[in-house]
Amino acid sequence: MDAVKTYHDVNKADGSLSFGISKMEDIYQKRKGRPDVPHRHDYYTILVVKEAEGNHIVDFTTHTLSNNQVYFISPGQVHQLTEDKPTVGYSIVFSSQFLALNHILVDFIEDINLFNDFSNTPPLQVGIKEMELLTSYSEEMLRLNAGDSAYKYEAIGALLKLLLITCHNLCSLNQLDTQTMEVGANLVRNFKQLVNQHYKTWHHAASYAEALHITPDHLNRVVRSLTGKTAKEHIQSRITTAAKRLLYFSPLSQKEIAFELGFSEPANFSAFFKSCTGISPSTFKQSV
Repeated sequence: MDAVKTYHDVNKADGSLSFGISKMEDIYQKRKGRPDVPHRHDYYTILVVKEAEGNHIVDFTTHTLSNNQVYFISPGQVHQLTEDKPTVGYSIVFSSQFLALNHILVDFIEDINLFNDFSNTPPLQVGIKEMELLTSYSEEMLRLNAGDSAYKYEAIGALLKLLLITCHNLCSLNQLDTQTMEVGANLVRNFKQLVNQHYKTWHHAASYAEALHITPDHLNRVVRSLTGKTAKEHIQSRITTAAKRLLYFSPLSQKEIAFELGFSEPANFSAFFKSCTGISPSTFKQSV
């Protein structure tokens, strides 16, 4: 049994569906205004927020809901929406299967740097005109999804990719020349995959640089230029995210969590956690 509520299927009534879109105000009405519980999905989620008040907590980081925001939530991220009034916007969900069926490579999702399955993931703040454009894409996806036209999902897939490209181009971190993007994207993708595989045992950037056959300085330079964070910050974020999830959702003791995450002594884990978050593991557990 999952320690945290997990949604495995895009559509719980029909597990064969790999795409879904709903108006956020309709979801609010179905919940009768009650905040949802902390949960995660086995699929991707985009929240196109036109008007909102409240908070959106993603992996224990609280973001203030406001107008003209876009949130990107990766599979496995724990999040919770608390709304002070009905949010106006769209919730778009899709699986890796939907990407594959519409010839959207997973590499594309990783290269656009909008979905981060660890580290801080603030919303993309857009202007009024940009939100009007994203709204038009969302409305057309909503219309197509409710109908039964020929090539329905191919059309939705094209609109989804267009929405993602538009958001990518609006993101300030991506104002780099094309050559830099192309050369560095593959390295960053491989680095992130290694972090997900080895964060429990490889705690230093040098280990990842060695596996990638480059120097730690080169790894840091490329990762920072494409993501805005150093390799060390990515590694620390992955470890602290895992630690927070274990502290909150698992019955493991602090000592057991320390060993689970590759620390030889609980004191080393406590010092690392406090250095990265500003509070001790025990204080964090009491505060959430």
